[in-house]
Amino acid sequence: MLIDYTKVSHIYIVCGKTDLRRGIDGLAGIIQSQYQLDVYEDALFLFCGGRSDRFKMLYWDGDGFLLLYKRLENGKLHWPRHREEVKLLSQQQLRWLFEGLKIDQKSSVHEAVTGSL
Repeated sequence: MLIDYTKVSHIYIVCGKTDLRRGIDGLAGIIQSQYQLDVYEDALFLFCGGRSDRFKMLYWDGDGFLLLYKRLENGKLHWPRHREEVKLLSQQQLRWLFEGLKIDQKSSVHEAVTGSL
């Protein structure tokens, strides 16, 4: 089963660096103990290691966890590294992240060209 992230209620990004050798239990433990979030809610949790070309996503689909791992062959993610925190992302911010942009864009290129906001 693949995740349609446009239908997920909450998208959380864990800023800073996470040890990507951790599996489902280790990543779920981080979410629960460090950030006091419910790993069983309709939420997608994103983690990035020391290298910005790979990340993991953790998702509870109702009867089990999905752990997805992606390594980019070209390019890097603009992962927020300034401190250890978790941020709630919008669908647009997630798209920007996956497109190699920063999540705190003032506007998208498309909006700047068309003048729409």
